[in-house]
Amino acid sequence: MRLKLYRAASVPDAMARVRAELGPEALILGSRRVTGGVELTAALEAPDHRPPPPAAADTSRAALLAFHGVPERLRPALMRGALTAALADIFRFDSLPVLPEPLLFVGLPGAGKTLTVARLATRLVLAGTPPLVIAADNAKAGATEQLAAFASVLGLRLILAGDPLVLARAMAKRPAGLPVLIDAPGINPFDPAQAEVLRGLASAAAARMVLVLPAGLDPIESGELAEAFAESGASLLIATRLDVARRLGGILAAADTARLPLTEGGFGAGAADSLVPLTPALFAERLLLMGKPPK
Repeated sequence: MRLKLYRAASVPDAMARVRAELGPEALILGSRRVTGGVELTAALEAPDHRPPPPAAADTSRAALLAFHGVPERLRPALMRGALTAALADIFRFDSLPVLPEPLLFVGLPGAGKTLTVARLATRLVLAGTPPLVIAADNAKAGATEQLAAFASVLGLRLILAGDPLVLARAMAKRPAGLPVLIDAPGINPFDPAQAEVLRGLASAAAARMVLVLPAGLDPIESGELAEAFAESGASLLIATRLDVARRLGGILAAADTARLPLTEGGFGAGAADSLVPLTPALFAERLLLMGKPPK
């Protein structure tokens, strides 16, 4: 592992230096205030030149899929060939577009929408494209305060627009070409009135809905939730809590049932490095790492 200290006037400046020198795979191990700014400790794992392990036997693959609660209908296809290739064949993995459409992040209460918005805002600031961040959740004061704190650290202005009319006015003043991230209220998608709230916000902002769904939920429940949000307009999926969830079948069930592309995965509680693009290889790695076939 390669370790290095970086000092800069601010956290974004230090993060930019880490990314420029060590690349996007670098890990932030710690940070502290020092005279004149901040100090970050960053690390980069050395490449693993060991040969890959042999392919698992069919019985091991079957036990792994059963452990994760992968729906029965998906298992035969996931048993064929390498797990990474099978995931790529069955599911869609796509990048999360931040332009040209605004993004409206939707999901259950407590799904991780606010933290996801903060993470994406951090990524965009570090990339030199500060976004417009909008809190559309009037019902949960704590979420707005959390997002306001993140926005302040990043030097961004947080706009409060929980009403479609207020949101439409805010969007009308948006500078051309500016990414927009909107934190929607957590709702019950099976309640027609609450689902209509989301549709009203999406229409007012001409936004694309992104479902934020925590891993570890029951696969049937996850599939039904994703389908309900998709009926309200969600067309992309972000999985959260991938660092703590032991069973990931719920995310696969959601992506399959609602036909939603998998875009990003949330790991940990940090804002700078805890959201990563999901790929078939990364998801296969998490399935193998977290899965322990029954004895």
